[in-house]
Amino acid sequence: MRQILFAAAIALTVSILLTPLLIKFFAKQGFGQEIRVDGPASHQAKRGTPTMGGVAILIGMWAGYLGSHLIGIGYDADGPSASALLVLGLATALGAVGFLDDFIKLRKGRNLGLTAAGKYIGQLTAAIVFGILALQFKGENGLTPASTHLSYVRDITTVSMGLIVFLAFVSLVVVAWSNAVNLTDGLDGLAAGSMSLVLGGYVIITFWQYYHACAIKPEAGCYNVRDPLDLALVCAAGTAACIGFLWWNAAPAKIFMGDTGSLALGGLLAGLSITTRTELLMVVIGALFVAEAASVVLQVAVFRTTRNRLFKMAPFHHHFELSKWAETTVIIRFWLLAAMASAVGLGLFYSEYLSAVG
Repeated sequence: MRQILFAAAIALTVSILLTPLLIKFFAKQGFGQEIRVDGPASHQAKRGTPTMGGVAILIGMWAGYLGSHLIGIGYDADGPSASALLVLGLATALGAVGFLDDFIKLRKGRNLGLTAAGKYIGQLTAAIVFGILALQFKGENGLTPASTHLSYVRDITTVSMGLIVFLAFVSLVVVAWSNAVNLTDGLDGLAAGSMSLVLGGYVIITFWQYYHACAIKPEAGCYNVRDPLDLALVCAAGTAACIGFLWWNAAPAKIFMGDTGSLALGGLLAGLSITTRTELLMVVIGALFVAEAASVVLQVAVFRTTRNRLFKMAPFHHHFELSKWAETTVIIRFWLLAAMASAVGLGLFYSEYLSAVG
């Protein structure tokens, strides 16, 4: 428990102190956000706001995770685990793809960076490398960071995938979650605040999995997850890093996370869902991100079919802006939706445990 608190405290401190330094540096370099010309008119005032703030989130997460292990040496804590390093590595790799995308936008002074093909190549490469490595590194309990079974709250043993199908599935999960968070990052503080709620829920889930791990308590309802406590450190560091960044990203934002942050955080969700054996449960806990992505898919499908628009603009947080909701109203209400989704997911997680032990 101490390590979880250490991870959160270090990540929060690093993120909240590093972000203003990045604001000054990026502003000096002229790294200002380009704004969609077809977006809400009120967003044009945001043009030139420093971007790529996701760098602070990534550094905060790594500092919180590694720092907690350095401090934890005195408490006989285990060292870094394969599961946590793979999840953080996936987030960092996707963050690098996002950084390249952001940098191209800034250098060319436009709202388009990498081509769609270039971005997908980066995402798929990171996903496949993660998938292959996640099936290696057997722990003392014989578990690997991932399994080839589909999972809800634990592995569904009746649904097994071969290596190729598993890698295709991991690719789908990584691309879906990274793009979902990317699409949600359209209002000041929306993605950072929502992510802190989702990751906060996963701090509880991973700590519960550790407390009821089959390797420690081989009892009814126990969890076969390779490194649940270390994943709790990742979740705590991610939560705190997002909150620290949100201090500066809340409306009116002084910096945006850019694709550097949104793709990295989407990769973090994808990696956590796979390593905690909660791939289907993540759809519930991260329902806000799912809804944002679905709104874009529906908008395109309806328009191509009927030539009419389902929403005034997609992702659908812009629909409410164009419906005369104040930006802060949209943000706060979407945060409430994210909190409710996280609460429902935690309820489902606990109810499954009660069913397993009952």
